[in-house]
Amino acid sequence: MQSNDLSFETALDERVGDMLDACTRCGKCVEACPSVKPAGIADVSPEAIISGILDIVRTGEGPQASRQWAEACMLSGECIRACDEGVNPRFLLAMARVSLAKAKHELPERRRQGVQKYREIGRDVSVLSRLQLDNEVLERLGQKSASVKTSAETPDFVFYTGCNVLKTPHIALLALDIMDTIGISYQVMGGPSHCCGVMQLRPGDVEMTGRVGESAIEKLSHSKSGQVISWCPSCYVQFTETTLPTIERQRGARPFEMTPFMRFLDGRLAELKPHLRKPVRMRVALHRHPGISGAVEAAIEILQAIPGIDLIDLKQPAVGLQSVNLGVLPAFKRELQLNELQAASDAGVDALVTVYHSEYRELCAHERDWSFRIVNILELVGESMGLQQRDRFKELKIMQDADLIISECSDLIAHHALDAGKAREVVVNAMLGDQPLPLKPRPQPVS
Repeated sequence: MQSNDLSFETALDERVGDMLDACTRCGKCVEACPSVKPAGIADVSPEAIISGILDIVRTGEGPQASRQWAEACMLSGECIRACDEGVNPRFLLAMARVSLAKAKHELPERRRQGVQKYREIGRDVSVLSRLQLDNEVLERLGQKSASVKTSAETPDFVFYTGCNVLKTPHIALLALDIMDTIGISYQVMGGPSHCCGVMQLRPGDVEMTGRVGESAIEKLSHSKSGQVISWCPSCYVQFTETTLPTIERQRGARPFEMTPFMRFLDGRLAELKPHLRKPVRMRVALHRHPGISGAVEAAIEILQAIPGIDLIDLKQPAVGLQSVNLGVLPAFKRELQLNELQAASDAGVDALVTVYHSEYRELCAHERDWSFRIVNILELVGESMGLQQRDRFKELKIMQDADLIISECSDLIAHHALDAGKAREVVVNAMLGDQPLPLKPRPQPVS
């Protein structure tokens, strides 16, 4: 059924119903999932777990093991690859969490939670980006009104940053520098004003998810190629697995296609390679998350194209969409991070390289305590191309002192007319508090 009269929620329900009908309850998705063991449900039959998920999606109720599986989903995507029926179990798990949220709270409370989370992320992104950037650079990243208007000339692509990469803006700026160098015509969009809707979906407000997602999609639907280049993996999953297919059911067509930046850059490797002139003589290890199909493989090819790079495989588990998604299993996440840092040290690498921004935020301050650097992949690409952006986020976070950070940023606090007390709260919670694996204790001076 395709009709413009369908509401977003009705179209989503139809998609969910089709997927429920297609699922054979074979349990292969559960068998492939890396969350099952750390979630403590490895002894439960896979068939029973997936059967319970279908019950939860339909009714909001199901067995405890199925609830635990839904809530422990790290979005690794192994379940999608394991399914022979064309079902997306990762999407079904998201819908199970929506059903659980609906069963727990009435709509007003779910909407309140979504609004609260949206405001929190907007505040954190706004403050942390402004502690690092002036107005001119913020405008380049699409964070000023003049920069989000439709360009006089339609660009070939829209580059969609998402929200949280703006906390570590040097990464997003390097992406723009690289596209400029290889001649990509683009318009930057992102930040809370272009929210993907995931903040509303998580507490179960499907109607608001549709409204927010459709608003962002309308803004993103203006490029010659009909292509959006996406940085944020969470936004990519939200758009490509929830919002775009649902709008396609409503309207009969997709407004655009979306490509993750790593895959886009890898697809332009022939254009990129002539600019990779300077050797970067480093032994590096790649921090890997397989949640977006082909993204890790693309990152490997890009690293191997940089002259001088020696890529070392640390033989560590690769799970989750990005690091933040492992937060549903905090002890497991801390163990993985510590093991990887130790493995990188044992291997004698010069740098541990992240693909995405969330793991970069969480790991970069560990550079203080280990014998290797922690960098984003675009820093190495940029170094070979002669491009550089100052990583102010790491400089500030390594200080580990909120008062010192606020003092260091006093000029920009005045420039943006920020409230220093509120900015300090954001630094404490959204920068220094964003540290799943604590740093090593510093020796105390003897009195």
